[in-house]
Amino acid sequence: MNDPTSRSRSGGGVLELLRRFKDDFALADSYATSCLEKAKAAEPVLKAFEYLPRDLTRRPGPLSGIPVGIKDIIATSDMPTTNGSPIYRDHIPARDAWVVERLRNLGATIFGKTVSTEFAWRHPGPTTNPWSSKHTPGGSSSGSAAAVAAGIVPLALGTQTLGSVIRPAAFNGVVGLKPSFGAIPRSGVHPLSPSLDHVGFFARCVDDVAYALSLLAATSELDPHGRPVPRFDVDVKEGVAPLEKPRLRIVRFQKWSRVEPDQQKMFEAAAAKLRDAGAVVEEREWEELDATNWSTVNTILSSEAALIYSDLVENYPDRTSDHLKSAVKAGKALTAFDYLAARSLQEKLRAALTAEMSGVDAVLTVPAFGEAPEGLGSTGNAEYCAPWTLLGAPALSLPAGFGKNGLPLGIQIVGSYRQDLRLLRVAKWIEGALAFDPGMPKIAAG
Repeated sequence: MNDPTSRSRSGGGVLELLRRFKDDFALADSYATSCLEKAKAAEPVLKAFEYLPRDLTRRPGPLSGIPVGIKDIIATSDMPTTNGSPIYRDHIPARDAWVVERLRNLGATIFGKTVSTEFAWRHPGPTTNPWSSKHTPGGSSSGSAAAVAAGIVPLALGTQTLGSVIRPAAFNGVVGLKPSFGAIPRSGVHPLSPSLDHVGFFARCVDDVAYALSLLAATSELDPHGRPVPRFDVDVKEGVAPLEKPRLRIVRFQKWSRVEPDQQKMFEAAAAKLRDAGAVVEEREWEELDATNWSTVNTILSSEAALIYSDLVENYPDRTSDHLKSAVKAGKALTAFDYLAARSLQEKLRAALTAEMSGVDAVLTVPAFGEAPEGLGSTGNAEYCAPWTLLGAPALSLPAGFGKNGLPLGIQIVGSYRQDLRLLRVAKWIEGALAFDPGMPKIAAG
């Protein structure tokens, strides 16, 4: 019998497991049990879960037997949803979030709740990086990224408002996908900034996040920001078809000088390898996006977060963090003109994306400034993720190397708005061309 707990980026992921489980239900059941055992063994150091599952009963469906970690700002009707806050410590929602209900209907096993920063903002939870417990796993989807990297679950849900899927995926050495804005309904997902919030995924290979998106992309009348992406299917045996020899545009931004030398070196080596494999690679900046995205995205986020959280901060001053209080204060200091001007610029930049992507299949850039920073007091810098979140463009983080501390480094691949399948096909080709497998971390306290 194949060992169901054996994993690499190319094997042991969602599609590989589904192929193994097809004619061996006992293997599927033993796999779920082994995941729970692994989670319990890792938790004293990893601290990736707020809540572990009690029911591992396998359900029929295209995701039957697949355990999925659920970020703890996403509502679950059968287990607590704390939103990373002591205010909601014992809160059990009346109903599942849309995406959780959909996963259940697809046969997935809802494998507990993964740690989130407070309301998906900056105040970290206890999760550590599985490659070194002295370093952050990133955030806000801290537990989801760490749980996939540690091999506890093959798939986990995250959310991104600035960089909360792409950055932790890079820090933990896994694949992270932030689909186009509006691709997955957010009903039942606690909001931070509705004009920026995305639902995304963590997995170990491009095929797995592609499969997840193919099953979960939809619209719902409960989410007014929903934007349908063109439907596509992913073959369980073959995965997505790679887009051979894609045309890639490198975007560095002016902040490139602050990127750590190891990250720069790895990125240049990856770009050279892609050129050698047949990709057409050009260098072309986007000055207006570079100059305006950070102030624009923070104006939108602070304004909307202030509206959502001002009463909470006022009513629970002893149970809300300084990070959340600062966001509310910053939002209240902004005028209606500031907010509307930022939203107008967001729409202008998003409309310009089509022209900026003319003649190329994807943008190639970095997901972060380097390795996961040491310490658990911060989740890292989101400045390389924020431009693409502001635009709502689909983005994917792919493991591509290690830094001087032995921690993962990634590259970020960005596509045209609502052209998620094309992005995934480009990413599949890049994954094959780089042929990089970070392997599995040995979780240890240090």
